[in-house]
Amino acid sequence: MKSMEEMLQAAQQAAQNIQKQMNEAQATLDGIEVEGVSGGGLVKIRCTAKGRILGVTIDDSLMVPAEKQMLEDLITAAFNDARSRADSRANEEMQKVQQGAGLPPGFDLSKLGL
Repeated sequence: MKSMEEMLQAAQQAAQNIQKQMNEAQATLDGIEVEGVSGGGLVKIRCTAKGRILGVTIDDSLMVPAEKQMLEDLITAAFNDARSRADSRANEEMQKVQQGAGLPPGFDLSKLGL
């Protein structure tokens, strides 16, 4: 039978392994690109799965002062689309980490302070 100290050491080691995997996953997320699109492709926003904006592309046809409000709306919609895609990819990557760590699906790592 393991002593309490041995169990605590094992738990600490497991937490350190999970933290390492989480750090690696965060680095991976910053390397995954997603693209949000609106206006049938007139506005595109590229970002990482971690949410860092990489670039914005606006079709020349939208560069009309009278269309300023529509352009602003399309940029907002493209950003929200990119953010949604980034969140989806981030969730996929985090599930891989949790499965690799032997954690049950849906386990909230934040409860461990990670």
